[in-house]
Amino acid sequence: MAPRDETAGAAAGEGTRAGFAALLGAPNAGKSTLVNQLVGTKVSIVTHKVQTTRALVRGIAIRDRTQIVFVDTPGVFEPRRRLDRAMVKTAWSGARDADIVLAIVDAERGLGPDVDTILTRLADMRQPRVLLLNKVDRIKRDTLLGLTKEITERLPFERVFMISALTGSGCDDLMDYLAGALPENPWYYPEDQISDLPLRQLAAEITREKLYLRLHEELPYSSHVETELWQARPDGSVRIEQTIYVERDSQKAIVLGHKGATIKAIGQAARQEIIEAAETNVHLFLFVKVRDNWGDDPERYREMGLDFSR
Repeated sequence: MAPRDETAGAAAGEGTRAGFAALLGAPNAGKSTLVNQLVGTKVSIVTHKVQTTRALVRGIAIRDRTQIVFVDTPGVFEPRRRLDRAMVKTAWSGARDADIVLAIVDAERGLGPDVDTILTRLADMRQPRVLLLNKVDRIKRDTLLGLTKEITERLPFERVFMISALTGSGCDDLMDYLAGALPENPWYYPEDQISDLPLRQLAAEITREKLYLRLHEELPYSSHVETELWQARPDGSVRIEQTIYVERDSQKAIVLGHKGATIKAIGQAARQEIIEAAETNVHLFLFVKVRDNWGDDPERYREMGLDFSR
């Protein structure tokens, strides 16, 4: 959890509130999309690939005199590998440290083994629980009401919100609730800060997103991007060098594409978004390297903010 900045923005004023609201859900339930919607800009990458979010990503929003720090967590599922276990452990750690837990359920998919596991473990948590039924615009009202009844009979929640993370439907009501439910505190972050993710790390995440969007059917999600160089130039622009790590030579060939066409397209898409984030011109250079079994390398886990121990 980030240290409190008691000199930040409205933090010096009386009557302010601040707190952490952790989103917990199965893979692809819409957590990252919702965080971006609530913050009002992109702070967490979104793809169709499950388990895109690997570590805790915090997005910061202001509602009236309340600073709401949304914690986007990795999806909760049955882990099989070390990386899977580290991500699931991180998700529960983020939830335990929060003031409020927002359990998000894909209403279109309904209940399943992953949601079942989440409900079981949530019963033992001390924090207030709020149920978010996402993608409600895609199902019939009777089905939605039946799902709500089934979940809330199994586990009580402080409130239930029916939302669409994509369109923003229901999100204003959720923000109003959180603005009043979080504890009285000075603000944790400066008023104009929207994330605690360093720019060089955000840039790597943006490139990873474009990589997945381009190759999500062909490339395992274990691929990884690191920003190796962030160099300010005399003209105010930034030179960024990033390395895309894959596990096999065949994957490297896929990322490069015919005559480098694929990596060029990935770089162009990433560069445009990094320019917006950095608010300056960017010269982006991408490299691809094979790193066998990087999923068992403690240094990579430290880079991602994950615990290697299990």
